[in-house]
Amino acid sequence: MPRRSTSLRILMGAAVLPLALVSPAWGGTDPAPPAPEPPSTLCAMAGVLHGDHGQRAAVSLCAGTGTPTMAVSAPATCRRHSAVVRFACRTSGTWTARRAGETVASGTLPGSGQYPGPGTYDFTATVRVRSAPEGVDVQGTVHATLTLTAPKPKATHGIEVDRSALRPNAVTTLRYTVRRDSDEGDGSARFGLIAEEGTGAELTTSDTRCVNPLVGRYPSRVRLPHALDCALTDLQPGHPDTVVVRVSLKSRCSTVVSKLGYWMPQGQTLYTGGMLAGPTVGCS
Repeated sequence: MPRRSTSLRILMGAAVLPLALVSPAWGGTDPAPPAPEPPSTLCAMAGVLHGDHGQRAAVSLCAGTGTPTMAVSAPATCRRHSAVVRFACRTSGTWTARRAGETVASGTLPGSGQYPGPGTYDFTATVRVRSAPEGVDVQGTVHATLTLTAPKPKATHGIEVDRSALRPNAVTTLRYTVRRDSDEGDGSARFGLIAEEGTGAELTTSDTRCVNPLVGRYPSRVRLPHALDCALTDLQPGHPDTVVVRVSLKSRCSTVVSKLGYWMPQGQTLYTGGMLAGPTVGCS
């Protein structure tokens, strides 16, 4: 019996040895990648504004990330004199975001701009804060530093143009290429071009998908000569669209900006899709 017990222990040890040899392979499996960061809003205290009669407004600056646009707002809490009661606050103004000293986005409050991607940003806002009911009305400049970590969303559409400059007293032909890179959404998009009003610039094209926008009340037939509106319906990944435009300038220079409105699939959701800023063609 003792001899049998010893043999059994030897066999068990031999069986455990292969498991010990292969177990590191099981433990070496790469961990699953972390889930992408969902859209979120980051806020920081930006400053306290004071009025001449004991008015006080504590202002924060907030930036939304994780979507193609960065929404910026300036929520505030308002007090008057030493009252404990807080008023509802109405804030307005303008904001600028800088990264490494370079301005990357700006706009009105509340408002939005293209999300420039993760990084540390210095936000400056010129703000007016008014209370409801009345009693607080202060204004000034506030600052906040926000570190945004959400990755920049991958672009779903793109716009390219074959020229970068226009000349006064000349007609320039611009060839725009509009593409859709995402398998989501559909082939519909609204492509817009606009020059500077009052410069005498005229935008024309033989593309039947484009028209100069109609303005004025019915039965007005006045159209804007310095703008074009193109309805694209067959954008597909691997199949871009081309729009050829002629820009006629008189003695005054004018830039031409471009933009693209597009739709993304969200069933019957009202707010879906986005707006993409295209290249600006300058004048020299």
